[in-house]
Amino acid sequence: MKVFVTGASGFIGSALVSELSNAGHHIVGLARSEESAKKIKSLGTNVEILPGDLKDLAILRKGAREAEGIAHLGFVHDFQNFNECCEIDRAATEAMLEAIVGTNKPFVYTTGTLSLPAGKISDETVENYEHSYFLRDHTEKMALSYGVKGVRVTSIRLSPTVHGKGDKGFIPWIIADANRTGKSGYVGSGQNVWPAVARLDAAHLYRLVLEKGRPGGIYHGVAEQGVKSKEIAEAIGVILHLPTVSISTENAAEHFGFLGVFFSKDNPVSSEITREELGWEPQGLGLVDDIRKNYSL
Repeated sequence: MKVFVTGASGFIGSALVSELSNAGHHIVGLARSEESAKKIKSLGTNVEILPGDLKDLAILRKGAREAEGIAHLGFVHDFQNFNECCEIDRAATEAMLEAIVGTNKPFVYTTGTLSLPAGKISDETVENYEHSYFLRDHTEKMALSYGVKGVRVTSIRLSPTVHGKGDKGFIPWIIADANRTGKSGYVGSGQNVWPAVARLDAAHLYRLVLEKGRPGGIYHGVAEQGVKSKEIAEAIGVILHLPTVSISTENAAEHFGFLGVFFSKDNPVSSEITREELGWEPQGLGLVDDIRKNYSL
């Protein structure tokens, strides 16, 4: 299959390019710079580059039209202008989908689990569109609506931490907060949980969904249903040789910045349907072990 991958030079996207290449697929990677293009080209022998970025809708349409499948992982990670980033994502998603109406091509959208209802286990059947403030949830709904227009749309909801060497996401930011303050913190009792998945396991899931995902299917990139935030903080404390402490809800923003809202959320998520339907069997390290092994400075 010729697969157009946005976010191909990113942490998960680069792993997906290698995963697809090793499985015999041909990859077209969207690259916003020469540096990104070189990185993507180095990931496999059957890889080509499409120069452009997520704001270049004409390029996105071209990539989608000329491919046999699309994996949309690209996202502008600017949390100071998060709503604008979500609007860019929505426009990019819609442009690619409009370009492949009536083709029955597979299109894999990407969102996250953190916006799912807190405090109870959410499986792949749970929808939170009516109550969600998270624009990507509504973009997921929009994307899935293209099923009736002849596009084989699926969505992968990723854990808040996709972990491994080279991670630039939430865990490194939490580590930076610990270094800055001299203590590794968790909010309140620290009994709230985050789901987690290793980078290579996430990439493997994308390939499986591209190859055999059910039209309209929602899949969870979750290897561990819930890791307590206190356990995450303790692992960080160990590698940094810092004390692990509880941070009150009132002081969470001071310690964690915008991350305080996310790190305090209770987000238990199941991937049982995903595993049963696709035969996905995560093989990577658990989050706590990965932090201890691969996140020390």
